[in-house]
Amino acid sequence: MPVILQVANLVKRFGSLTAVDGVSFDIHEGSCFGLLGPNGAGKTTTIEMMEGIKLPDEGSILYRGQPLDREFRNQAGIMFQTTALQDFVTVREILLQFSRFYPDSYPIDDLADRFALHEFLGQDTRRLSGGQKQRLLLAIALINRPQILFLDEPTTGLDPQSRRNLWHEVQRIKEQGATILLTTHYMEEAYELCDEIAIMDHGRVIAHDKPDALLAAHFNDVVVQLRQSDMPPEIGEREFEATYRNDAAHIVTGDVNATIEQLLHHDIPLDHLRIRARNLEDLFLELTGRELRA
Repeated sequence: MPVILQVANLVKRFGSLTAVDGVSFDIHEGSCFGLLGPNGAGKTTTIEMMEGIKLPDEGSILYRGQPLDREFRNQAGIMFQTTALQDFVTVREILLQFSRFYPDSYPIDDLADRFALHEFLGQDTRRLSGGQKQRLLLAIALINRPQILFLDEPTTGLDPQSRRNLWHEVQRIKEQGATILLTTHYMEEAYELCDEIAIMDHGRVIAHDKPDALLAAHFNDVVVQLRQSDMPPEIGEREFEATYRNDAAHIVTGDVNATIEQLLHHDIPLDHLRIRARNLEDLFLELTGRELRA
């Protein structure tokens, strides 16, 4: 696939702080590219430069081989992490307002059909639920028929069903030929949607590849998982070097049989034992030493 967006040696400073320090990667046309990193890693500043909101101090960003220009602005869609919609306007009015910013846009009724907004078109935007607002914001991001779409944590705060529905829409957008840059705090989301991911920390890209390739390159073991109540930290940390999160104990092992024998030796109940392959959350913690929301 041809490269649609090329990021080369980006640097951004704020006083004595270098927020982005030599970031480079290519995004291929028709793909979904995930940019991940803990808060303070520099990913938001990187995205804002890619969107044309901030100017880099050094480096370049090329869209279809050219610097960001009017063509890019007309062909890019953006769904920000937080968006304040104008008060005292209806859903139809806000869609109409954004459609007038571009030379080519989707008909309002087509977007309303696609994102199940018809029954809310006459409703004040302040009265929308979280899921309804996210559907509206995605419709706004798509209103100009974008060739490249920036989605900054699009499912934050949504219930699982609404999150899955939005995943379906993102897959559909990609199938129709658009290129997507996605940031997310949900590792399952990144794995499900992204063809490639780049993980940032301290202003640099510290890993970049297809999700499965990254997992294969970093891990040759599995995780034995138990309920925290079945193996309290005073035993798990001392005897198994277990880590604890989400009310569960996680034991990394290359020999499952030996680990189970050791658990039995310490009279740890196995009723809720689970063995799973390594995932992107494990990779993130391995590389950054922090949870994604830290």
